[in-house]
Amino acid sequence: MIDVCLFSAKRYDRDAFAAANESAGHRLIFIEARLEPGTLQLAPSRSVVCAFVNDDLGADVLNGLAQQDVRHIALRCAGFNHVDLEAAKRLAISVVRVPAYSPNAVAEHTLALILSLNRRIPRAYNRVRDGNFALDGLLGFDLAGKTAGVVGTGRIGAIVARLLWHLRCDVVAFDPFPDAGLEELGVRYVSRDEVVATSDVLTLNCPLTDETLHLIDAAAIATMKPGVMLVNTGRGALIDTAAVIDGLKSGRIGSLALDVYEEEGPLFFEDRSDQIILDDVFARLLLFPNVLITAHQGFFTREALSAIAATTLENVTDLEAGRPCPNEIDAAP
Repeated sequence: MIDVCLFSAKRYDRDAFAAANESAGHRLIFIEARLEPGTLQLAPSRSVVCAFVNDDLGADVLNGLAQQDVRHIALRCAGFNHVDLEAAKRLAISVVRVPAYSPNAVAEHTLALILSLNRRIPRAYNRVRDGNFALDGLLGFDLAGKTAGVVGTGRIGAIVARLLWHLRCDVVAFDPFPDAGLEELGVRYVSRDEVVATSDVLTLNCPLTDETLHLIDAAAIATMKPGVMLVNTGRGALIDTAAVIDGLKSGRIGSLALDVYEEEGPLFFEDRSDQIILDDVFARLLLFPNVLITAHQGFFTREALSAIAATTLENVTDLEAGRPCPNEIDAAP
């Protein structure tokens, strides 16, 4: 039995992990605060620190955790771009993650954003609530026959591509490792530049790496079809937000849906309805009628939460037993 200290823990985390822990038998410590330099001392000595997507796992925090004899980090997410892996290796801190919990959850949310943005569902809902039944301003387009571009066809992106194919889109994709099953369906793999330049609907479902940072920047936007719909459910920094705003203003980007945001850390996963949003870029996005933003909820299904908790605790059990964990992240050499 070992202490597992969960930072950024919400009620739904408590429920999911408590249920999964009935068989795992660890001691769970829930801390609502984000992990950052000012809160790292809340982790008990020698505990396994369980972190989420917006927790700070930079060198300073890892150094502090090492001083508290923390030797294991268990991420309850797939992405690990927020972890300084070189520092972790230097400090002999192992890092494990949940590489796949419910690809359907994020893929289905991606499709929900596409359909809601295209058919103006949020605006239509609010109009009817106000007794306004006019259709002006709600005009959408048929997805059938449109070119849908998918950047990244891993577990999530492959499902997105299949869903769009079933809606009779002409699906094109970019991924360094093409999916043979998608190719059999008729999905065409092309260059990244061609996906960006030819898509009517462009969805980003790839991880954030040095190569994909600001994948969508001013230069990429300049090559897009006028009026393209851009959807990002991957990582916020896949797009240069300032450049995207310019694209919205010029009309090159016809509509935008985001479930992630480049500077989401200080904003997402908290109720800030009684606060002034100090992020001017995010506030500007909210003013566009053709922008739909959700607060990183793509993963948020019962099935996904259950799978995240179960896999995270299985990873911790492997670490405690000193046996190899299949979900350990190899640090850079």
